Amino acid sequence: MSIICFDLIPEALEISGIQNVIFGIISGVVIMIFCEMLVNKKFTINAVDNNKNSLLRTGIIISIGLAIHNFPEGLAIGSGFGASIKLGISLAIAICLHDIPEGISMAVPMKNGGMEKGKVILYVLLSGITTGIGALIGGIIGNISKEIISLCLSLAAGAMLYIVSGELIPESNKLYSGKTSTLGNISGFLIGIFIMTI
Repeated sequence: MSIICFDLIPEALEISGIQNVIFGIISGVVIMIFCEMLVNKKFTINAVDNNKNSLLRTGIIISIGLAIHNFPEGLAIGSGFGASIKLGISLAIAICLHDIPEGISMAVPMKNGGMEKGKVILYVLLSGITTGIGALIGGIIGNISKEIISLCLSLAAGAMLYIVSGELIPESNKLYSGKTSTLGNISGFLIGIFIMTI
């Protein structure tokens, strides 16, 4: 949530107008709803395997959202290197740091949902490929249209907003009804702010 609130949306607003950002966020949410419908068809939740299927479905939806989310990050890295090597390196380090908890948030539900370790690692790696694709495009084109970058950032924000509020928080509350999940969400939010200020 901290990345959405203090990184993606402010950067998108700085580049472009509010209409473009709202359109991008709504588009990201709609894409994730569509992806969730496709995943739900594949992983119908039976009474016997209710918890495992639910976790596996959550992990797959997160991986799709992260793949969408990673593309504008790659664009930012590629464009950053186009502007200056220092900016490109600092962006790459910052994005690398916040990709670690993202990977964990995707891998844990998949593993606990019964997916084999090899497949979990493969899916995590595949979701990161879009960062490289985005960086390549950003590096080749250099001065990409600011509106397109803003749209990509806000689309990623919308996708992640849907995942956090529609998948991660409800799933953590289902797993444990006490205060631990709430404290975990707050801790993650604060850690995210700290990482972005490094």
